[in-house]
Amino acid sequence: MKEALLEKLSNFIAEGDAEEALKVVEEALAAGIPPLEILDKGGTRGMDIVNERYDNGEAFLPELVVAGDAMTEVVQKIFSQMDEAETKANKIGTVVIGQAEGDVHDIGKNIVAALLAVNGFEVHDLGIDVPVKKFVEKAEEVGANIIACSTLLTTSMPYLEDVVHLLTDMGKRDKYFYIVGGGPVTTGFAEQMKADGWGRTAFDAVELCKRLVKNGTPGTKLEIVDSQPSN
Repeated sequence: MKEALLEKLSNFIAEGDAEEALKVVEEALAAGIPPLEILDKGGTRGMDIVNERYDNGEAFLPELVVAGDAMTEVVQKIFSQMDEAETKANKIGTVVIGQAEGDVHDIGKNIVAALLAVNGFEVHDLGIDVPVKKFVEKAEEVGANIIACSTLLTTSMPYLEDVVHLLTDMGKRDKYFYIVGGGPVTTGFAEQMKADGWGRTAFDAVELCKRLVKNGTPGTKLEIVDSQPSN
C-alpha cells in the first residue's frame, strides 16, 4: 500500500495535479507513512519524472512550472502536519541560501530550504536573483556556517564563482562553507571554482550540510553527495 501511494503521489506531481496530489498526501499521512519519506519517495520522485521528461524533450517549461507548483503545495501540506518536535530539531548550523543573480527559478531552492529547516538548520532564504554581495553580507549578519547558492541557468553560473572570489578578496574564504547546486552545475564546475560542496538532490544537500558542519574545513576540498550517480 505504501509503495502504491507514493507512486500515485509522484505521478500526480509530475502531471502538475496539485489537488489530487494533496489528497494522496492526506492518505499517506493517515496510513502512517513518515512525512519526510512521503516528500522524498513521492514528491521528489515526481519532480525527477518531469525533469527527465524535460531533458528528453517530452515536456516543456509550462509542465515544469505546474509540477513545481504542485510540489510546493505538497511541501507546505506536509510541513503543516509535522509537530513541533519534528520541525524544530536541535540547531546544528545556520545556512544562508538563495538563487544566483539573474535566476528567478526557485522551486528546487525552496525545497532545499524547507528540508534544511526541518533537519536542524536555521535558514535565511534570500530568494531569487540575489546579488553576489548579498550572500556574504547576510552570512556576516547572521553568523552563518554555510552559504548555499544555486541556479538553473547557465548564464547565471559565473555568479556562483563570483561568490568565492568575493569571499577570497575579503579574506573570509575560510570562514564559510560554500555549496552549490542546480541543473547545469556539475561536480567539475564546483571543483573548478573551489566550492566546498555539491549535492544532486534536495535531500543530498541536507546530508551535505550535515557532513560539512560535523567534519569539514572551509576552503579545503569539495565534498560530493550524490544519491543518484550516473552510470
